[in-house]
Amino acid sequence: MQVEYAEISLVGSRDENQDRIAATVNSDAAIIAAFDGMGGHAEGARAAELARRTLLARFAALPHPLTDPLAFLHLTMGAAHTEMVAIGLHMPLETRPRATGAVCLVQDGTTWWAHVGDSRIYHLRAGKVITRTRDHSHVELLVQEGLISSRQALNHPMRNFVETCLGGDPMLPEMLIGRSVKVMAGDTLLVCTDGFWSNLLDEDIAASLYSGVPLKTALQAITEFAVRRAGAGADNASVAAVKVL
Repeated sequence: MQVEYAEISLVGSRDENQDRIAATVNSDAAIIAAFDGMGGHAEGARAAELARRTLLARFAALPHPLTDPLAFLHLTMGAAHTEMVAIGLHMPLETRPRATGAVCLVQDGTTWWAHVGDSRIYHLRAGKVITRTRDHSHVELLVQEGLISSRQALNHPMRNFVETCLGGDPMLPEMLIGRSVKVMAGDTLLVCTDGFWSNLLDEDIAASLYSGVPLKTALQAITEFAVRRAGAGADNASVAAVKVL
């Protein structure tokens, strides 16, 4: 398997970067991930780092290509959640470690993904976003119901409220585990936190990734643009991508 991959994480206007990203590739499989520590929680950075370490350790411990990608994704996200819950059991509810997350696996000409909260996965082809994950949020529901547009969602007063996440409550959160999707040469898979996508339209992302420059250069440019567009309140903005060659 031949791919190009890159990652970038910017702190934005925040005092601390609570995002964590990962990108690891071998001859048989590639995995990219983005985890966003819940901004209002003091243990957010710890939660995101725990999720990143859990994912990479479990991926490294298995032979590749993975024999059951869906089980791997479900069990790995569940393990990260369980560890966060264990850390926060004796903490006040409002300060327990929490994170949103998005993970994308590519192998055997196929991609699988999992996400929880408002960290997203995009699948791009021929200069367009052909699909993306749907956030676990009230605003996303309004968009899906046709009550507001994607542009209106960018400025909605509840745009930063998610309905489910890793950590906090011991009950396993609602997660979306994507079925297998075939990928083609030239396809790009992208994972990101809300500080990246919340100030970008799909066409902004697609135009940057298919501008003809190296993937790392494209990610740097579009992430810096997202932070500038957010202005003084810019959140941490993080993204990782893999392009099938």
